[in-house]
Amino acid sequence: MSETERGQATSAIRNADVLIVGGGLSGTMLAVQLLRLPGKRQILVIEPRQELGRGEAYSAVELGHTLNGNAARMSVDPDNADDLTQWLTDYIAKGGWPESDQQHVPISELFPPRGIFGLYAQQRLAEARALSASTVEHVRAEVTDLEVDEHATLLTLSDGQQLRGAFAVLATGMFPAARTPQTESSGLNAAAVDPWDVQAMTQLDPHSTVLIIGSGLTMVDAVVSLEQAGHRGPIEIFSRHGLLPHVRRQPPAWVDFLGEDHRLRSPRQLLREVRRQCKLALEQGIDWQAPLDTVRANIGRLWSQASEAEKRQFVRHIRPWWESHHHRSPPLSAELVARLHGEGRLRIRAASYKGLVPSAGDVTIRLRPRGEQEVVQVSGAALINSSGIEYDWRRVARPLPRQLLKRGLIQPGPLALGIAADVSGAVLDAHGQVSQRLFAMGPPLRGMWWESTAVTDVAIQAKALAARLAHL
Repeated sequence: MSETERGQATSAIRNADVLIVGGGLSGTMLAVQLLRLPGKRQILVIEPRQELGRGEAYSAVELGHTLNGNAARMSVDPDNADDLTQWLTDYIAKGGWPESDQQHVPISELFPPRGIFGLYAQQRLAEARALSASTVEHVRAEVTDLEVDEHATLLTLSDGQQLRGAFAVLATGMFPAARTPQTESSGLNAAAVDPWDVQAMTQLDPHSTVLIIGSGLTMVDAVVSLEQAGHRGPIEIFSRHGLLPHVRRQPPAWVDFLGEDHRLRSPRQLLREVRRQCKLALEQGIDWQAPLDTVRANIGRLWSQASEAEKRQFVRHIRPWWESHHHRSPPLSAELVARLHGEGRLRIRAASYKGLVPSAGDVTIRLRPRGEQEVVQVSGAALINSSGIEYDWRRVARPLPRQLLKRGLIQPGPLALGIAADVSGAVLDAHGQVSQRLFAMGPPLRGMWWESTAVTDVAIQAKALAARLAHL
């Protein structure tokens, strides 16, 4: 390459202060926090979707796909827990979401549709833009490669464009198993209907049998989608433990017993004490969810101080119950699942998915019922993959995770959950070196904090990371 060509190539690279990889909720919240800080910065958010602030979680358009937390728990402002409640109050007063009165509760206790929550995040970004000397620009493309040197980060995009930034942040959000290409594909997604694609479900025979793999909150969304599509046939749900999410209620406050006693550390100690506290609550006529909800504030500390063996013990023995008891279903969705279960239309069975059976007509899957050795076959007109989130980046067949691993710029997080980083979000490379240029936040840090996906978790991370980037 001649000097002229090299100069032209260099000038074609766009420069910015901060490059945010991902424009869902995580990336948008970080952008908002950067905009609120003094100074003047150029921020580029790289997101292939048409809009910022939505990502996978908040792109849903059906009113039945709601948040699994009420408004009082879902503020994007870490300094104002009532921010969403206040926004919803104004939004409803202006005629938005007229269906909200069907929930018959105060606005703080409403479970908004995820699409409306996306509007909320977008409005907070627009307001921060209007008041800031800094700028945020949406670059609509996918990041396919990322390089780091001692001076800057360099991103290559799916459209061939290159971006250079002083810092880059991996705010990639979640990789839903139902929509994420796998490096070791079982063919499940190719044969499955998207859990949120109501239009596709309208093409099914409304009286046919639908099979669902997984029984968590994605399953709840899938059942809502089927109902809205007019499906009235049997729904067969299979998961390893056969547990359904509990319904989320609004219990009274309870003492933070784990915050008061730091001697409780091991999974066994924690489980015993949580059970004791829940039993104590029930004896007083108080909802067992009250003491369980106090555990949430201590999870990051407990997880980070646990040994590798204790973390594995938790994931293997306690995780299914933690997921079903803590990641609860919004009331209206839970009512639907309970009604269909009571009618006998919806059945939940404990069984492990073992693969697809090639067939010309119906979808046939292989399952091993819990506690049995024999593998059985079950058929239905359609299959839905509701197995949750893929946190192991080694199994995600997308260009960026593959390139980051290939270049040695990242390493798997604890138990292969997300990627490794220090407490501030600075990414660790394959040799354990802390990057001075590459950071991560939100779901990619699942292995660091166990719970790193909730809105409040991400809001706190966004504020802390923005402050660090502003002072580097």
